[in-house]
Amino acid sequence: MRTLPLAAFHILLAVADRDRHGYAIMQDVHARTDGRLRLGPGTLYGSIKRLLEDGLIQEVDERPDPGNDDVRRRYYRITRLGRRIAAEEMARLDALLRHARSIGLVPRKA
Repeated sequence: MRTLPLAAFHILLAVADRDRHGYAIMQDVHARTDGRLRLGPGTLYGSIKRLLEDGLIQEVDERPDPGNDDVRRRYYRITRLGRRIAAEEMARLDALLRHARSIGLVPRKA
């Protein structure tokens, strides 16, 4: 099973529920992590490039609100392969967390 860099995993999560452009992905990651993770433009767009090359996301032509949008924005959507890889990564992280709890590193859930 392949592992994903943390930034790539967060990008897949950001586009899993709806198409987003780069800045919206940055905002989603920042909000979802309560500000603990901020993707800079270099990390974001480098990761997007790799995700596109690997077929985990795709660029889409549709625009959610064409009348209220900047035509320079590129929107991204998760692919079927991207969903499968994200699910595998979630399972890997879940197993890692279970192990951390079993050795007392992380408190067990109540």
